[in-house]
Amino acid sequence: MNYFFIPMNKEYAYEIAYSWKYNDLYSFYDMTADEEDLKEFLDEDSWTSQYFAVLNDENELVGFYSFAFENEIMWIGLGLKPELTGRNIGTEFVAAGLNFGVKKFNYNHNCIMLEVASFNKRAIKVYEKLGFKFVEKYMQKTNGGEFEFIKMKKVI
Repeated sequence: MNYFFIPMNKEYAYEIAYSWKYNDLYSFYDMTADEEDLKEFLDEDSWTSQYFAVLNDENELVGFYSFAFENEIMWIGLGLKPELTGRNIGTEFVAAGLNFGVKKFNYNHNCIMLEVASFNKRAIKVYEKLGFKFVEKYMQKTNGGEFEFIKMKKVI
């Protein structure tokens, strides 16, 4: 499958925020689960520089990516459409986003970072397959509680 990255727009942001609902413990990733995250995601000022919608060959929305830079390190955030999770396409989806981010931002530093909820074993397995390594565990307040997260780093 080919993935096409376009700047986020209102139609796609609202579809992701209000229509994408994940099952069981993954409902943690529903955009409406955290008011601050939702507000940031729907902030149109960040769309062109930070958030990208990901479309497939049929021009259907299949995911999104965010790219942020801190001390010259690229941090990625991403989401795959709920119906597409657990179908063994995560590795190619994440690889496509990494490639896009490196090219789009002419990123030539030595690593890429991400954060993931520690319960999300499926995602961690994908990240490890792509060369991400454990950096540290930490607690973060989000979604009305405090949850354990893992920072991961990929040396490039």
